[in-house]
Amino acid sequence: MIKVSLTCTARQCIFVTRIIKGGATVGQNLFAKNNASSRVPRCHLSCQRFSSSLSSILQQVEKGSISASDAENMIEENKNSDSLASFSNIDHNRGDRTGFPEAVFGEGKTPTQIASILDSMASRAKGYVLTTRISNDIWKNVEKIGIQHGEMTYHETARMIVVKPDTMIEQSRSPEESEHTVVVACAGTTDLFVAEEAALTLQYSSRNIRVERIYDVGVAGLHRIVHALPKLRHPSVRAIVVCAGMDGALPSVVGGLVKVPVVAVPTSVGYGAALGGIGALLSMINSCSPGVGVVNINNGFGGAALAFKIANNNVSD
Repeated sequence: MIKVSLTCTARQCIFVTRIIKGGATVGQNLFAKNNASSRVPRCHLSCQRFSSSLSSILQQVEKGSISASDAENMIEENKNSDSLASFSNIDHNRGDRTGFPEAVFGEGKTPTQIASILDSMASRAKGYVLTTRISNDIWKNVEKIGIQHGEMTYHETARMIVVKPDTMIEQSRSPEESEHTVVVACAGTTDLFVAEEAALTLQYSSRNIRVERIYDVGVAGLHRIVHALPKLRHPSVRAIVVCAGMDGALPSVVGGLVKVPVVAVPTSVGYGAALGGIGALLSMINSCSPGVGVVNINNGFGGAALAFKIANNNVSD
């Protein structure tokens, strides 16, 4: 069987169907002649697939425009998503599907949108709900609006809101008892906003991973990272997230001293020629230390997610 994906540009949605060799399909009326030598799938049944109501789906089955199998898939996807006033379509099932839960990128969203999204996510979340890139002013407005299904905490340095859902079940084991550690290191104090975003993301995403912070250990004083070697080389460490701006040299130094993967996070810290973190990014990409991977500038969350998947590969949450 061949899998075919096509994009419906009018609605910017993707419809995936299975095509059986020979031209037969699992649905009805999906194909039309394009020319003498080819048959092209037409997406004329599911441009509103992800927002279809249950009654609409059943009506399509009744009319014969979709198969029972297609209807089942559509209902399943509707169940795992949640549309909010046309501005958000929440992926409640992402944690089960990818191993890492959906988080909210707060920058550019209004306080009302942020509060609505957090409340919806908290109503069905199995663990903490995270929001990144939240300024203090935005937080004050989100706090005033409030949510109904959990308790919000603001972390100023990381610029994050963390929601503890009312229905969340506390784990019996604390992170300190975990045998698996991810180290988060940063070169300077000014890099803390990125390092803390990474550390808190790891801290609240799994109770089976312990987070070890090692801050202000930049290459201008190499003795500092040397003193931290026992923590970096501890047998429980599964990955190391290293945040650095300016010349971005710290991940290369760490990568040459440890056996585990290093996730390098360039920061926008530095003087003019640092170009808002591009200098550090290029330095990290060109690292000669094997085993160093790089994420985007200031992306502490992305670095944490990668480290989480590396560490979680050997531990069940």
